[in-house]
Amino acid sequence: MILPVESRLQFTPDLNICRILNGMWQVSGGHGRINPQAAIQTMFQYVDAGFTTWDLADHYGPAEDFIGEFRRQIIANRGEAALANIQAFTKWVPRPGKMTKKLVEENIDISRRRMDVESLDLMQFHWWEYQDKNYLDALKYMAELQSEGKIKHLALTNFDTEHLQIITEAGIKIVSNQVQFSLVDRRPEVSMVQFCQQHGIKLFTYGTLCGGFLSEKYLGKPEPRSFDLGTVSLRKYKNMIDAWGGWRLFQELLSTLKQIADEHGVSIANVATRYILDKPAVGGVIVGARLGLSEHIEDNAKIFSFSLDAKDSVLINTISSQSRDLYHLIGDCGDEYRR
Repeated sequence: MILPVESRLQFTPDLNICRILNGMWQVSGGHGRINPQAAIQTMFQYVDAGFTTWDLADHYGPAEDFIGEFRRQIIANRGEAALANIQAFTKWVPRPGKMTKKLVEENIDISRRRMDVESLDLMQFHWWEYQDKNYLDALKYMAELQSEGKIKHLALTNFDTEHLQIITEAGIKIVSNQVQFSLVDRRPEVSMVQFCQQHGIKLFTYGTLCGGFLSEKYLGKPEPRSFDLGTVSLRKYKNMIDAWGGWRLFQELLSTLKQIADEHGVSIANVATRYILDKPAVGGVIVGARLGLSEHIEDNAKIFSFSLDAKDSVLINTISSQSRDLYHLIGDCGDEYRR
C-alpha cells in the first residue's frame, strides 16, 4: 500500500509531511496499556505505509521516548539516511510564570534528548493563562533557540485568533496552530481559518473523529452512559457532542455520513476526515494511533481515494445548521481549556 502524492504537503521548505498525522496522545495513559516493544514495531508499519508524521508532546507519557527509540532502531536497521523520511512534532506545555532563557532552553533540551534529535522539527507551544503575558517571553526565547539550531520551526497549540494575532504582530514567525476541528466542532471557521490564510499559517486539527464517535460503531446505537466510555477521548468528546446538539442530532449526522460514505465506498471516519482536510488553511488532520492496540492504517489510507462533492457538503451542512453555536457557547479555539 503506497499513499498517493496528494497525501503529502510541503509544509515548510525543509519538511514534507503526511497530511494524516499519527497522534500519540493515546500513549499517555487512559487509552489502554501500551506495550513499548509492540508500539515501536507498529510505528514501522505506519511509516512504511506512508504515515511518516508524528504528533506528540512532552506530557504524553513516553511519546518522546518512543520517538527516540524508534529513531535508534531505524538507524540500526535501515541506516541514518532513512531518518529523513520521518517528521516528529512535539509540544511544550509549561506552567505559567516567569520565563527565562535558561528555563526555556532546559525544557527544549529535555525534548531533544528524549527524542534523540539535534533539532526539533516543530515545537508547538501551549500556554494556559492569557492574563500571564510571559508567553511572549517564552516564544521570544524559543525564537532565539531556533536561530541557534535547536528548533527548526515554531508553532502553537490551542491558541485563539486574538492571541495568535498578538504573537504574529510581535514578530514571532509561527508556522502552524493545532486546534480542535470536526464536523461537530466547527469553531475554527468563524475567524481562525481566515487569519491563518492571510498569514500563511497552517492548522493541524485534532478531535476530527471525536475520539472515535464519528464511525460506524456508534451509528444506530443508544446513547452511551459515562461508564460505557472506556477512554479519556470518548468521555471528552461525548461532552462536546452534548454541547453541540445531543445524541439524536448526532445520530442524524452519522446516518448522513453513512449515506455519503456508501456512495464513495469508504467509511464514516474517512468522510469526516476528508471534510476537514479539504477546509482552507488545514495542513493536516491528527488521527490517534493506539500503538499495538488497534490499527486503522488501511482505513486511513482510503481518505485519499475519493473527493467530496457539493452535494455531500449540502447534506452535511443541513445537519450542522440544526446544531448549537459552539463558538457562542464555548468561545474561540482553545477557550475550553481556559474557562
